[in-house]
Amino acid sequence: MLTFHPNPLKPWQPSVPAKIVNTLNEGKNTQQSSAGKIKRLVLPQEGRTKLNTYSDRDFYAYPRFVTHVDGGFISTLTNLYRERLRPGWEILDLMSSWVSHLPEEVAYKRVVGHGLNAQELAKNPRLDYFFVKDLNQEQDLELESCSFDAVLCTVSVQYLQQPEKVFAEVFRILRPGGVFIVSFSNRLFFEKAISAWRDGTGYSRVQLVVQYFQCVEGFTQPDIIRKLAAPAGAGEDKSPFSWIMKLLGLLSGSDPFYAVIAYKNFKPTYE
Repeated sequence: MLTFHPNPLKPWQPSVPAKIVNTLNEGKNTQQSSAGKIKRLVLPQEGRTKLNTYSDRDFYAYPRFVTHVDGGFISTLTNLYRERLRPGWEILDLMSSWVSHLPEEVAYKRVVGHGLNAQELAKNPRLDYFFVKDLNQEQDLELESCSFDAVLCTVSVQYLQQPEKVFAEVFRILRPGGVFIVSFSNRLFFEKAISAWRDGTGYSRVQLVVQYFQCVEGFTQPDIIRKLAAPAGAGEDKSPFSWIMKLLGLLSGSDPFYAVIAYKNFKPTYE
């Protein structure tokens, strides 16, 4: 069974609510959806491989208190959350870190975080609880079915070796009408990203995530949001030093923003 850790930044949190505690291994029945089944596998076996085959838990054992995307990406993502997430919702932040991209002014009923480094998750000010789990080793989320209004996955989908199973689990734990928002850019730990992602382009990576949604029965047709970097030469530093930095791949301009969004069973409308 998963261990849920209360966020030490919120010392007055009550004990972990029963709603987010797993009951699958306790002989109790949980509500099951007739959909959420994997219709087909998206990736061939070679597309799931990584250059660094050592344990992900070991790779992420040391906390990285850095931001993995630039301010423009973060601002765009926060605005997207402001538009798509409702106050009072229960949210799972999948493959999270020490940084929250949720709008500060919006109050949610509960935000649960997941990741591979407890020290990072403990620093995330928006998480009420968090748990540590390697989704490449075990995809079961051990959370009750239909218990979250939204699931978020930020700049991490490229590391999933069994994305079909993870997306099916997300479908299971979402309430009907719940939303799954997957966002990413062009940055990655190259040695830890799967081959299908490493070898792709911005367009092909978007289509790959779309296929992850489409391979699970019951998700709506995904919405796609793109915000690409400024055209080459716009406000560009043309100094020799800048040219050398770009040649070495150390200066690439603003981060492109991609998001793929789908809902469980139907897309709700709000007044």
